[in-house]
Amino acid sequence: MKYETTGILKSSGERAKFSIDKLHSSLKHSGANENLINRIINTIGNELYEGISTKEIYNRAFTLLKQKKSVFASKYKLKKAIYELGPTGFPFEKFVAAILEFSGYNVQLNQNISGICVSHEIDIIAERNKKISIIECKFHGEEGRNCNVKIPLYINSRYNDVIVHWENKKEKGRIENGWVVTNTRFTKDAIQYGECAGLYLLSWDYPKNDGLKERIDRLRLYPITVSTLLTNREKHFLLSRDIVLCRQLIGDKFFLDHLKVSEERKEKIYSELGQLCNP
Repeated sequence: MKYETTGILKSSGERAKFSIDKLHSSLKHSGANENLINRIINTIGNELYEGISTKEIYNRAFTLLKQKKSVFASKYKLKKAIYELGPTGFPFEKFVAAILEFSGYNVQLNQNISGICVSHEIDIIAERNKKISIIECKFHGEEGRNCNVKIPLYINSRYNDVIVHWENKKEKGRIENGWVVTNTRFTKDAIQYGECAGLYLLSWDYPKNDGLKERIDRLRLYPITVSTLLTNREKHFLLSRDIVLCRQLIGDKFFLDHLKVSEERKEKIYSELGQLCNP
């Protein structure tokens, strides 16, 4: 079959064989039914050519989903939407903090904590049941870049400097662990080192069945950048006003009014957000 023999170009620059299973899985994740999924796979399969990029396949699938139902396209673009939180990485930190808050943590962003050797600016301090986690976020704005072992090595050294000082000063609460959170994937040696050092690693697909992708879907905490109806200018405005979650916009008429969005568009936008955020 053409599906099985076509070589594709991945975002990392590597070449691989086209996988129906991967495309099927990502389309199913969007909420599309089997009939629509099979129609899209057949359409894309007939358009394949040697050396086609994963980006071209993604764009085609996204367009076909959007033609059917915008909310399908919104969920399909989740991974890309997280990349769009950049370029500074700070909206990603706020996004991770929001996920933790909805998981029962009390969170603080960008706090300075003294270590034995130097002071450290920590991205997120999360506390639950009097146990504290210090969390560093590593945001990559380019697809295909993975989080290598240098990142957990560096963060573990900061964590060890902080925890020794914390325990010596008998600060309130107990630091339970250090986290490394990335919007991409960890390399094998990064995972090996993180597990050995006792760090908690969280990436797009790690831990298995409990990575960012699964947590976002489970909690319905979609970033505002998944919307297919908001323009890039509108998304940038909302991010600049600390609106990082779709659910933050639901029921808040101020921002869309401020952007002079028409009543007709507002109705469509709120409908899309409601379908994403409500069971």
